[in-house]
Amino acid sequence: MSTRLSTAQTQSQGLNAQVLQSIRLLGLTSHELEMELHQALAHNPLLEREEDEHEAEAVGDAATPGQETAAYDELPEFPAYATASTGFDSDDMEDRMARVAAPMSADPALRVLEGLAMELKPADLAIAAAWLERTTDAGYLAGDRDTIDAEITTALKLRRGRAEAIRQRLLHGTPAGLAAVDLRECLLAQIHDLPARDDGVQLARAMIEQSLTLVAQRDWPALAERHAAPMEALRIAARLIQSLNPKPGEPLLEPAQVHVLPDTVAWVADGRWHVALNPHAAPRVRVASEYESALADAGDSPSVQHLRALMNEARWLARGIAQRHDTLIKVARAVVARQQAFLERGEEAMLPLTLKDIAADVGVHESTVSRITTGKYIQTPRGLFELKRFLGVRLEGSAIAGAAVKALVRKMIDAEVPGSPLADDVLVGLLARRGVQVARRTVAKYREQLNIPTARQRAHATRAA
Repeated sequence: MSTRLSTAQTQSQGLNAQVLQSIRLLGLTSHELEMELHQALAHNPLLEREEDEHEAEAVGDAATPGQETAAYDELPEFPAYATASTGFDSDDMEDRMARVAAPMSADPALRVLEGLAMELKPADLAIAAAWLERTTDAGYLAGDRDTIDAEITTALKLRRGRAEAIRQRLLHGTPAGLAAVDLRECLLAQIHDLPARDDGVQLARAMIEQSLTLVAQRDWPALAERHAAPMEALRIAARLIQSLNPKPGEPLLEPAQVHVLPDTVAWVADGRWHVALNPHAAPRVRVASEYESALADAGDSPSVQHLRALMNEARWLARGIAQRHDTLIKVARAVVARQQAFLERGEEAMLPLTLKDIAADVGVHESTVSRITTGKYIQTPRGLFELKRFLGVRLEGSAIAGAAVKALVRKMIDAEVPGSPLADDVLVGLLARRGVQVARRTVAKYREQLNIPTARQRAHATRAA
């Protein structure tokens, strides 16, 4: 009886160790998993990596049916941006998909375009690229704006004003001030994104517009006279101006520090969505075959027992990694199936999606979904996203996600008539007409997160211009 109790306890401890290991593996990023494997392979001689001898073979050559792994010859190698398009079909989506697992581009212009790829259509990306080609390393236009505008308009056969609209998007994008005509426009673009109610913002804006030379000369008496402001207010505004970047293009020249390896890949082929593991982020291990057969017929010496313990460790790790990959691909497919509208149409089509929704689809616990979506990335035609990006809190009474509501708020404000800005309560009414029921405070919160001033401040800015 004592022996039987001891045996049951050992099995329970072993099972708990396996479960804990599987849970821990779920939470590891691809980089952390690679480090874990490196240590395990160095420690355990019975463990070996499964090498993909035919890595470029057809999709689906994987350890288990659920672990479909993408081969690179199955994934198209696309340009960073398309040159022309009027719609957004599957061909457009493929044209916008960067090569999987490639590090962030070192080309400053491409890095800006990569950041805009989710927001702009391919035709607009081509216009942005044309402006960036005519921008200096410091971030300013390398020539007369009107001349460059005419060149781009003619070359891309655009309607009048379209090229300038995209330049304004660059000017007020990230980094702010890019493609500016001069220092004044560059600094005004940066200060435009600061809340007008902050100390010194309005005075700093006026000083940039009217007295930039005096600011550079630190001529305080002249500044005080021109702006009728006390010395302390002038100094606060001046410090704010000094905090702005007069050369917004220079940070882009620095090598990209963040290299994110996508764990999964989603793309459209034959009219349907495909999701697969990235082979460079889905390592597999196994017990070395020669040890399997040798230990099966070996005795029960201490050295053999030690090897068998190592073999069990190797099996647990191999199974845990296989389970991690299996859960990851199932969750990624469930997310893509639920958020297909977003991937095809953009932020405004983002659906409300929770951990509970995906857990029900996959048949796992919500905590499992939380672990497997944290720090795991999916490469899509719209860009690279953390899987958790698709999950969020469901807005009460709304059929779309908070990100979609925010995108709609931006779109409505961008389309408002100059001089007649839309107040928050009007935006609430317009959203309601679309079937989106949100509170006024929610709209105000999203507007502030977008760094958009109030309707009154926008009206004042329009009159001042």
